[in-house]
Amino acid sequence: MKKKLSLIVLAAFCAVMAFAEPEPGSKIPYQPPKLSHPDSWTMVVVPDVQAYTERACNNGILDIMNTWIVSNLSPLRIRQVLFTGDLVFRNDQRNLTPTVDSYLGQEQWKAFSRLMERLDGRVSYILCTGNHDYGHRKAESRRTWFNDYFPTDRNPASRKYLQECNYNAFGTTTLENAVYEFTAPAPDNRKFLIFTLQFAPTDADLKWAKKIADLPRFANHIGILLTHSYLRWTGERIQSENYVLNREGGNAGEAIFRKFVYPAKNIRLVICGHICNKPDVWEHGVAFSVDKNASGKSVAQMAFNTHYMGGGAHGNGGDGWLRLLEFLPDRKTVKATTFSPLFAISPSTRHLAWRHDERSEFTFTIE
Repeated sequence: MKKKLSLIVLAAFCAVMAFAEPEPGSKIPYQPPKLSHPDSWTMVVVPDVQAYTERACNNGILDIMNTWIVSNLSPLRIRQVLFTGDLVFRNDQRNLTPTVDSYLGQEQWKAFSRLMERLDGRVSYILCTGNHDYGHRKAESRRTWFNDYFPTDRNPASRKYLQECNYNAFGTTTLENAVYEFTAPAPDNRKFLIFTLQFAPTDADLKWAKKIADLPRFANHIGILLTHSYLRWTGERIQSENYVLNREGGNAGEAIFRKFVYPAKNIRLVICGHICNKPDVWEHGVAFSVDKNASGKSVAQMAFNTHYMGGGAHGNGGDGWLRLLEFLPDRKTVKATTFSPLFAISPSTRHLAWRHDERSEFTFTIE
Protein backbone atom coordinates (compact mmCIF):
# COMPACT_ATOMS: atom_id res chain seq x y z
CA MET A 1 0.00 0.00 0.00
CA LYS A 2 2.86 2.37 0.90
CA LYS A 3 4.58 1.61 -2.40
CA LYS A 4 1.36 2.34 -4.33
CA LEU A 5 0.90 5.61 -2.42
CA SER A 6 4.50 6.61 -3.16
CA LEU A 7 3.96 5.99 -6.87
CA ILE A 8 0.82 8.14 -6.82
CA VAL A 9 2.67 10.98 -5.08
CA LEU A 10 5.57 10.67 -7.54
CA ALA A 11 3.19 10.77 -10.50
CA ALA A 12 1.46 13.87 -9.11
CA PHE A 13 4.80 15.57 -8.56
CA CYS A 14 5.91 14.82 -12.13
CA ALA A 15 2.63 16.18 -13.50
CA VAL A 16 3.11 19.45 -11.60
CA MET A 17 6.71 19.76 -12.77
CA ALA A 18 5.71 19.06 -16.36
CA PHE A 19 3.16 21.89 -16.19
CA ALA A 20 5.60 24.32 -14.58
CA GLU A 21 8.71 23.20 -16.41
CA PRO A 22 11.21 26.06 -16.70
CA GLU A 23 11.99 27.34 -20.14
CA PRO A 24 15.41 26.32 -21.52
CA GLY A 25 18.23 28.17 -19.75
CA SER A 26 15.97 29.42 -16.95
CA LYS A 27 15.51 28.29 -13.37
CA ILE A 28 12.15 30.04 -13.07
CA PRO A 29 9.06 28.86 -14.99
CA TYR A 30 7.64 31.51 -17.31
CA GLN A 31 4.51 33.27 -16.15
CA PRO A 32 2.91 36.24 -17.92
CA PRO A 33 2.60 39.46 -15.92
CA LYS A 34 -0.23 39.52 -13.42
CA LEU A 35 -1.16 41.61 -10.41
CA SER A 36 0.02 40.29 -7.06
CA HIS A 37 -3.26 41.58 -5.61
CA PRO A 38 -6.51 41.99 -7.57
CA ASP A 39 -7.01 45.51 -6.19
CA SER A 40 -3.60 46.77 -7.36
CA TRP A 41 -3.15 48.95 -10.42
CA THR A 42 -0.25 49.51 -12.81
CA MET A 43 1.80 52.33 -14.26
CA VAL A 44 4.03 51.39 -17.22
CA VAL A 45 7.37 53.09 -17.87
CA VAL A 46 8.66 52.92 -21.46
CA PRO A 47 12.41 53.65 -21.76
CA ASP A 48 14.06 55.76 -24.46
CA VAL A 49 12.61 54.63 -27.80
CA GLN A 50 14.97 56.47 -30.16
CA ALA A 51 16.50 53.31 -31.66
CA TYR A 52 13.04 51.84 -32.31
CA THR A 53 11.95 54.91 -34.25
CA GLU A 54 15.14 55.65 -36.22
CA ARG A 55 15.08 52.45 -38.28
CA ALA A 56 12.18 50.86 -40.13
CA CYS A 57 13.32 47.38 -39.14
CA ASN A 58 12.96 48.26 -35.45
CA ASN A 59 9.55 49.93 -35.63
CA GLY A 60 7.77 46.63 -35.10
CA ILE A 61 9.33 46.11 -31.67
CA LEU A 62 7.78 49.30 -30.29
CA ASP A 63 4.51 48.26 -31.91
CA ILE A 64 4.72 44.94 -30.04
CA MET A 65 5.31 46.85 -26.79
CA ASN A 66 2.37 49.21 -27.38
CA THR A 67 0.12 46.36 -28.49
CA TRP A 68 0.97 44.43 -25.33
CA ILE A 69 0.09 47.49 -23.22
CA VAL A 70 -3.33 47.78 -24.88
CA SER A 71 -3.96 44.05 -24.48
CA ASN A 72 -3.22 44.26 -20.75
CA LEU A 73 -5.10 47.43 -19.85
CA SER A 74 -7.81 45.47 -18.08
CA PRO A 75 -5.97 42.51 -16.48
CA LEU A 76 -3.17 44.72 -15.11
CA ARG A 77 -5.43 47.75 -14.51
CA ILE A 78 -2.99 49.99 -16.40
CA ARG A 79 -3.83 53.65 -15.83
CA GLN A 80 -0.78 55.61 -17.02
CA VAL A 81 2.05 55.01 -19.50
CA LEU A 82 5.16 57.19 -19.11
CA PHE A 83 7.80 57.62 -21.85
CA THR A 84 11.22 58.74 -20.61
CA GLY A 85 12.23 60.86 -23.63
CA ASP A 86 14.56 60.58 -26.63
CA LEU A 87 11.50 59.76 -28.68
CA VAL A 88 13.59 59.92 -31.87
CA PHE A 89 17.26 59.46 -32.62
CA ARG A 90 17.77 62.76 -34.46
CA ASN A 91 15.14 65.48 -34.32
CA ASP A 92 16.22 66.95 -37.66
CA GLN A 93 18.48 64.34 -39.25
CA ARG A 94 19.33 65.74 -42.70
CA ASN A 95 21.49 63.00 -44.18
CA LEU A 96 21.55 59.25 -43.81
CA THR A 97 24.38 57.18 -42.43
CA PRO A 98 24.73 54.00 -44.50
CA THR A 99 23.64 50.83 -42.63
CA VAL A 100 22.50 52.88 -39.63
CA ASP A 101 19.73 55.41 -40.28
CA SER A 102 16.81 54.44 -42.44
CA TYR A 103 14.79 57.57 -41.65
CA LEU A 104 15.53 61.27 -41.82
CA GLY A 105 14.61 63.39 -38.82
CA GLN A 106 10.99 64.21 -39.55
CA GLU A 107 10.47 60.68 -40.87
CA GLN A 108 11.47 59.42 -37.43
CA TRP A 109 8.80 61.63 -35.85
CA LYS A 110 6.25 60.34 -38.36
CA ALA A 111 7.17 56.76 -37.48
CA PHE A 112 6.84 57.40 -33.75
CA SER A 113 3.55 59.21 -34.29
CA ARG A 114 2.16 56.24 -36.25
CA LEU A 115 3.25 53.79 -33.57
CA MET A 116 1.58 55.87 -30.85
CA GLU A 117 -1.75 55.64 -32.62
CA ARG A 118 -1.96 52.21 -31.02
CA LEU A 119 -2.44 53.94 -27.62
CA ASP A 120 -4.48 56.99 -28.69
CA GLY A 121 -7.92 57.03 -27.10
CA ARG A 122 -7.25 53.82 -25.18
CA VAL A 123 -4.92 54.81 -22.36
CA SER A 124 -3.35 57.96 -20.97
CA TYR A 125 0.29 58.34 -21.97
CA ILE A 126 2.67 61.10 -20.91
CA LEU A 127 5.76 61.96 -22.94
CA CYS A 128 8.85 63.89 -21.96
CA THR A 129 11.40 65.25 -24.40
CA GLY A 130 15.06 64.18 -24.39
CA ASN A 131 18.25 65.67 -25.77
CA HIS A 132 17.83 63.82 -29.09
CA ASP A 133 14.41 65.44 -29.55
CA TYR A 134 15.95 68.91 -29.96
CA GLY A 135 18.18 70.61 -32.51
CA HIS A 136 19.82 68.88 -35.46
CA ARG A 137 21.78 66.10 -33.79
CA LYS A 138 21.14 66.47 -30.06
CA ALA A 139 20.20 69.53 -28.06
CA GLU A 140 21.94 72.28 -30.02
CA SER A 141 18.76 74.35 -29.69
CA ARG A 142 15.16 74.12 -28.44
CA ARG A 143 13.82 73.60 -31.95
CA THR A 144 11.81 70.37 -32.16
CA TRP A 145 9.17 68.60 -34.25
CA PHE A 146 7.60 67.24 -31.05
CA ASN A 147 4.80 69.81 -30.93
CA ASP A 148 3.84 69.23 -34.56
CA TYR A 149 3.05 65.59 -33.87
CA PHE A 150 1.93 65.71 -30.23
CA PRO A 151 -0.29 68.74 -29.67
CA THR A 152 -2.20 69.06 -26.42
CA ASP A 153 -5.41 67.56 -27.84
CA ARG A 154 -3.89 64.56 -29.62
CA ASN A 155 -4.85 61.81 -27.16
CA PRO A 156 -8.22 62.30 -25.46
CA ALA A 157 -7.30 59.66 -22.87
CA SER A 158 -4.47 61.93 -21.66
CA ARG A 159 -6.15 65.25 -22.39
CA LYS A 160 -8.80 64.70 -19.71
CA TYR A 161 -6.07 64.70 -17.04
CA LEU A 162 -4.10 67.68 -18.36
CA GLN A 163 -4.20 70.59 -15.91
CA GLU A 164 -1.73 73.13 -17.24
CA CYS A 165 1.12 73.67 -19.70
CA ASN A 166 4.01 76.08 -19.41
CA TYR A 167 5.44 78.17 -22.26
CA ASN A 168 8.20 76.61 -24.32
CA ALA A 169 11.26 78.50 -25.60
CA PHE A 170 9.18 80.13 -28.35
CA GLY A 171 6.34 81.36 -26.14
CA THR A 172 3.89 78.57 -26.99
CA THR A 173 2.09 76.39 -24.45
CA THR A 174 3.03 72.79 -25.26
CA LEU A 175 3.30 69.39 -23.63
CA GLU A 176 7.07 69.88 -23.25
CA ASN A 177 6.31 71.19 -19.75
CA ALA A 178 2.96 70.03 -18.45
CA VAL A 179 1.16 68.73 -15.37
CA TYR A 180 -1.54 66.06 -15.17
CA GLU A 181 -3.88 65.17 -12.31
CA PHE A 182 -5.58 61.79 -11.98
CA THR A 183 -7.20 59.66 -9.31
CA ALA A 184 -6.03 56.09 -8.77
CA PRO A 185 -8.70 53.41 -9.19
CA ALA A 186 -10.54 52.08 -6.15
CA PRO A 187 -9.74 51.02 -3.51
CA ASP A 188 -6.56 53.16 -3.74
CA ASN A 189 -8.35 56.41 -4.67
CA ARG A 190 -5.28 58.60 -4.03
CA LYS A 191 -4.84 61.69 -6.15
CA PHE A 192 -1.68 61.91 -8.23
CA LEU A 193 0.01 64.87 -9.88
CA ILE A 194 2.43 64.05 -12.73
CA PHE A 195 4.84 66.72 -13.99
CA THR A 196 6.69 66.33 -17.25
CA LEU A 197 9.63 68.66 -17.83
CA GLN A 198 11.64 69.06 -21.03
CA PHE A 199 15.26 68.02 -21.31
CA ALA A 200 17.52 70.41 -19.35
CA PRO A 201 14.59 72.38 -17.88
CA THR A 202 15.23 76.06 -17.35
CA ASP A 203 14.90 77.93 -14.07
CA ALA A 204 11.59 79.29 -15.38
CA ASP A 205 10.35 75.72 -15.98
CA LEU A 206 11.30 74.68 -12.44
CA LYS A 207 9.73 77.78 -10.86
CA TRP A 208 6.53 77.12 -12.78
CA ALA A 209 6.44 73.49 -11.66
CA LYS A 210 7.09 74.38 -8.02
CA LYS A 211 4.35 77.00 -8.10
CA ILE A 212 1.89 74.35 -9.27
CA ALA A 213 3.11 71.79 -6.71
CA ASP A 214 2.69 74.34 -3.90
CA LEU A 215 -0.95 75.11 -4.68
CA PRO A 216 -3.13 74.25 -1.63
CA ARG A 217 -5.44 72.04 -3.67
CA PHE A 218 -2.50 69.76 -4.50
CA ALA A 219 -1.04 69.62 -0.99
CA ASN A 220 -2.07 66.01 -0.38
CA HIS A 221 -1.44 64.69 -3.89
CA ILE A 222 1.31 62.19 -4.69
CA GLY A 223 3.65 64.11 -6.99
CA ILE A 224 5.62 62.36 -9.75
CA LEU A 225 8.25 64.05 -11.92
CA LEU A 226 8.97 62.63 -15.37
CA THR A 227 12.06 64.16 -16.96
CA HIS A 228 14.66 62.74 -19.32
CA SER A 229 18.04 63.33 -17.68
CA TYR A 230 18.41 63.09 -13.89
CA LEU A 231 20.28 60.04 -12.49
CA ARG A 232 23.59 58.37 -13.30
CA TRP A 233 23.74 54.56 -13.44
CA THR A 234 25.41 54.69 -10.00
CA GLY A 235 22.23 56.19 -8.51
CA GLU A 236 23.82 59.60 -8.03
CA ARG A 237 22.19 62.63 -9.60
CA ILE A 238 23.88 64.13 -12.64
CA GLN A 239 25.86 67.21 -11.59
CA SER A 240 26.43 68.76 -15.00
CA GLU A 241 26.23 68.05 -18.73
CA ASN A 242 27.94 69.64 -21.69
CA TYR A 243 25.05 69.98 -24.14
CA VAL A 244 24.47 73.43 -25.61
CA LEU A 245 21.15 73.68 -23.79
CA ASN A 246 22.88 73.01 -20.46
CA ARG A 247 25.52 75.64 -21.18
CA GLU A 248 22.70 78.08 -21.96
CA GLY A 249 21.06 77.60 -18.57
CA GLY A 250 19.37 74.20 -18.72
CA ASN A 251 19.45 72.38 -15.38
CA ALA A 252 20.95 68.93 -14.82
CA GLY A 253 19.75 66.36 -12.27
CA GLU A 254 21.26 67.78 -9.09
CA ALA A 255 19.92 71.25 -9.82
CA ILE A 256 16.47 69.82 -10.66
CA PHE A 257 16.47 68.12 -7.26
CA ARG A 258 17.68 71.18 -5.38
CA LYS A 259 15.39 73.70 -7.10
CA PHE A 260 12.20 71.65 -7.44
CA VAL A 261 12.12 68.11 -6.06
CA TYR A 262 13.63 68.84 -2.63
CA PRO A 263 11.55 71.92 -1.69
CA ALA A 264 8.27 70.60 -3.16
CA LYS A 265 6.56 68.76 -0.31
CA ASN A 266 4.51 66.43 -2.49
CA ILE A 267 7.03 65.13 -5.06
CA ARG A 268 7.56 61.52 -4.04
CA LEU A 269 8.82 59.82 -7.22
CA VAL A 270 11.16 60.89 -10.04
CA ILE A 271 11.37 58.84 -13.26
CA CYS A 272 14.02 59.42 -15.95
CA GLY A 273 15.87 57.71 -18.80
CA HIS A 274 18.92 59.00 -20.72
CA ILE A 275 21.76 57.03 -19.11
CA CYS A 276 23.54 54.34 -21.15
CA ASN A 277 27.27 53.74 -21.12
CA LYS A 278 28.07 50.32 -22.53
CA PRO A 279 26.27 48.19 -25.14
CA ASP A 280 24.41 45.24 -23.65
CA VAL A 281 25.50 46.02 -20.07
CA TRP A 282 22.25 46.12 -18.11
CA GLU A 283 23.65 47.86 -15.03
CA HIS A 284 24.65 50.94 -17.02
CA GLY A 285 21.09 51.79 -18.06
CA VAL A 286 19.13 51.42 -14.82
CA ALA A 287 19.38 52.96 -11.37
CA PHE A 288 17.38 53.54 -8.21
CA SER A 289 17.95 55.68 -5.13
CA VAL A 290 15.97 57.29 -2.32
CA ASP A 291 16.50 60.69 -0.69
CA LYS A 292 14.57 62.85 1.75
CA ASN A 293 12.89 66.09 0.72
CA ALA A 294 12.65 69.27 2.79
CA SER A 295 9.66 67.84 4.67
CA GLY A 296 11.50 64.66 5.62
CA LYS A 297 9.50 62.54 3.15
CA SER A 298 11.22 59.87 1.06
CA VAL A 299 11.60 60.57 -2.65
CA ALA A 300 12.17 57.49 -4.82
CA GLN A 301 14.28 58.20 -7.92
CA MET A 302 14.36 55.76 -10.83
CA ALA A 303 16.31 55.68 -14.09
CA PHE A 304 15.21 53.22 -16.77
CA ASN A 305 16.83 53.25 -20.21
CA THR A 306 17.46 49.99 -22.03
CA HIS A 307 18.06 51.20 -25.60
CA TYR A 308 21.68 49.99 -25.54
CA MET A 309 20.46 46.43 -24.97
CA GLY A 310 20.05 44.36 -28.10
CA GLY A 311 23.21 45.52 -29.84
CA GLY A 312 24.05 49.00 -28.59
CA ALA A 313 23.09 52.39 -30.01
CA HIS A 314 22.14 51.02 -33.43
CA GLY A 315 21.00 47.54 -32.46
CA ASN A 316 17.40 46.39 -32.24
CA GLY A 317 16.35 49.32 -30.04
CA GLY A 318 16.40 47.77 -26.59
CA ASP A 319 14.97 44.22 -26.59
CA GLY A 320 11.45 45.47 -25.90
CA TRP A 321 11.87 46.04 -22.14
CA LEU A 322 9.18 47.72 -20.05
CA ARG A 323 9.17 48.70 -16.37
CA LEU A 324 5.92 47.74 -14.63
CA LEU A 325 5.06 49.61 -11.44
CA GLU A 326 2.33 47.88 -9.44
CA PHE A 327 0.70 50.12 -6.84
CA LEU A 328 -0.64 47.85 -4.10
CA PRO A 329 -3.93 48.50 -2.26
CA ASP A 330 -2.14 49.24 1.03
CA ARG A 331 -1.69 52.71 -0.55
CA LYS A 332 2.06 52.79 0.06
CA THR A 333 3.85 49.81 -1.54
CA VAL A 334 5.04 49.85 -5.16
CA LYS A 335 6.44 46.70 -6.78
CA ALA A 336 8.78 47.30 -9.72
CA THR A 337 9.30 44.52 -12.26
CA THR A 338 10.92 44.45 -15.70
CA PHE A 339 9.32 42.60 -18.60
CA SER A 340 9.84 42.26 -22.36
CA PRO A 341 6.78 41.59 -24.56
CA LEU A 342 9.21 40.97 -27.42
CA PHE A 343 10.76 37.94 -25.74
CA ALA A 344 7.39 36.81 -24.36
CA ILE A 345 5.67 36.32 -27.71
CA SER A 346 7.60 33.16 -28.63
CA PRO A 347 7.88 29.94 -26.59
CA SER A 348 11.50 29.73 -27.69
CA THR A 349 12.43 33.08 -26.07
CA ARG A 350 9.91 33.62 -23.29
CA HIS A 351 12.39 32.33 -20.70
CA LEU A 352 14.17 35.65 -21.33
CA ALA A 353 11.08 37.81 -20.82
CA TRP A 354 11.75 38.72 -17.18
CA ARG A 355 14.73 40.35 -15.47
CA HIS A 356 15.19 39.03 -11.92
CA ASP A 357 18.24 40.98 -10.73
CA GLU A 358 18.07 43.52 -7.91
CA ARG A 359 18.08 46.49 -10.30
CA SER A 360 15.07 45.11 -12.16
CA GLU A 361 12.86 43.60 -9.48
CA PHE A 362 12.39 45.51 -6.23
CA THR A 363 9.87 47.15 -3.91
CA PHE A 364 9.69 50.67 -2.53
CA THR A 365 7.17 52.73 -0.58
CA ILE A 366 5.39 56.04 -1.07
CA GLU A 367 3.89 57.19 2.24
